[in-house]
Amino acid sequence: MVKDNSLPDRIFNVFNVLFMTCLIIITLYPFWYSVIGSFNTGLDYAKGGVYLWTRSFTFDNYKALFSDNALIQAFGVTLARTIIGTITHILFTSLFAYAFSRKTLRYKNVYATLGLMSMYLSGGLIPYFILLNSLGLYNNFLVYIIPTIFSFWNVILFRSYFAELPDALIESAKIDGAGEYRIFLQIILPLSKPVIAAVSLFTAVGHWNAYYDSMIYTMGSDLQTVQLYILKLIQSTEAALLLANMSGNLGAAQSSVTTTTLQLAAMVAASLPIVAVYPFVQKFFIKGMLIGSVKG
Repeated sequence: MVKDNSLPDRIFNVFNVLFMTCLIIITLYPFWYSVIGSFNTGLDYAKGGVYLWTRSFTFDNYKALFSDNALIQAFGVTLARTIIGTITHILFTSLFAYAFSRKTLRYKNVYATLGLMSMYLSGGLIPYFILLNSLGLYNNFLVYIIPTIFSFWNVILFRSYFAELPDALIESAKIDGAGEYRIFLQIILPLSKPVIAAVSLFTAVGHWNAYYDSMIYTMGSDLQTVQLYILKLIQSTEAALLLANMSGNLGAAQSSVTTTTLQLAAMVAASLPIVAVYPFVQKFFIKGMLIGSVKG
């Protein structure tokens, strides 16, 4: 906000506050609408008018949702790919970026050219599918991990951050006999928490919300992610109705659980874990993104 008492600036500040307030409401209300709907009984929700607060509170929608073992399995698959995928991505990408930030690295321009080409050029879905299938990754859990283990865009963020660290740190460590891996693990990474937090959040959100690779490169329900599970639940009213009946209720017309409230509960359940993580990395996230973007 601009700190000035002139009339144009005060008008700008008022407009800015009103605009941002409207933008926040527009952004948050769909999620809030899903939350209050998921805690409302289905029959009461069907009458309409539930806009700001739950009118007939119940946990039945979540009880019905988590009574399905397929959802529990999908949560497990998604959690595993998020944790493993994020850790491996940070490790390999930052390791490459550290080498890329070193002035003594040979053929740096070649690596940069290949990396930039990978950001703008793609072989297309069919060649990519054939490649993954030939590598034995089709219907394999590693299809979630290996293709996402490296990102040149994130290399640029890491490299920009590493390049700002004093060379004296590395030189003094080498004088003490430390090797490159030890310098990277014990000196560089502990000093890079902001950029690690920012990239980790990006990567974790990408893994948690991913459903397309699960839909294309896996079959059956053993490896489906929670987002794909919810997509099927939303697209298929019959599936949601079946799940509601499996919860022990007689049917949508006679129970407190309907397909609509069940779908809302599924969307909230899938969103909450990643939303809960954000406050813990927010202070690092903002600093890491500013440093990476400005100095990149």
